[in-house]
Amino acid sequence: MTNRPFRWDLVRPDQVGTLLDHTKQPRLWFLDDLTEATAKVLARCGDGELHFVGRSLDSMHDLLGGALERTSWHDRVHQLPISLKPRLTYSRRDVETLRENLAENGITPYALARGTRPTVFVDLVFEGDTFTELYLRLRDWIDDEREAWHVIRRKLRFLGVTLRQPVRPDAWRWQEDVDWTRELPAAAVRNVSLARDVWFYFGDDQPKLTPSFPRQRWSDETVRTPDHGGATRRALAEAFALVDAGRSAETRDRLVRAISAEPAIAGPWLRALVTELRC
Repeated sequence: MTNRPFRWDLVRPDQVGTLLDHTKQPRLWFLDDLTEATAKVLARCGDGELHFVGRSLDSMHDLLGGALERTSWHDRVHQLPISLKPRLTYSRRDVETLRENLAENGITPYALARGTRPTVFVDLVFEGDTFTELYLRLRDWIDDEREAWHVIRRKLRFLGVTLRQPVRPDAWRWQEDVDWTRELPAAAVRNVSLARDVWFYFGDDQPKLTPSFPRQRWSDETVRTPDHGGATRRALAEAFALVDAGRSAETRDRLVRAISAEPAIAGPWLRALVTELRC
């Protein structure tokens, strides 16, 4: 079994029991901004399988867990709870463990070459270090397996959730400062922006439901033991509240309105999703 941090199933919460008794109801002050960004991620994913890298966008994952629960997309949102730091030396065992974690999400060179949908990685992005490391490790694996890169390159997508900045022609974009993005089609690397206070909350200040999972902990089985501390209980309460918010007609209506304003709404796949969200 692949070693991964324990995380409660928020859609079917059988394991929680009385853990949240006496825990204060969270205030989802960021919900409007998160819903808008989530809609754009859905619209810009190219009808793909969404893999949320690390912990930074747990809230988007959880909101989608509720919103997509009764749609045909309910099993197309995944967590990839690994932390990747750039320019580190990886041992052979590190490489094997990383590949095992990717395979747990159905991501292998064999599957990428033969899959019918794009594989879409989503993460909070500043300079794109995590995406860079993930891309390079995937590229090495594809070469090792001798799978068809010219096929796979058309099925990989990277969706960065970035700090909102003024719209101007000379605005800095992280993907322009890394070489590897030029190896992919232009539409394979896209961005969605978040307001500054929300971005920093998710990236720096938000209590997280799981521990960070860097290379040094990939074989540490203690991460599989649930934590019941106060910070974890607050994170769990917020995560449940986000799932419930995603289930609400109000949030799904906001998602539909934001999705419908995106150019991708011309695609039959996205119009079909909007129809399901309206039900």
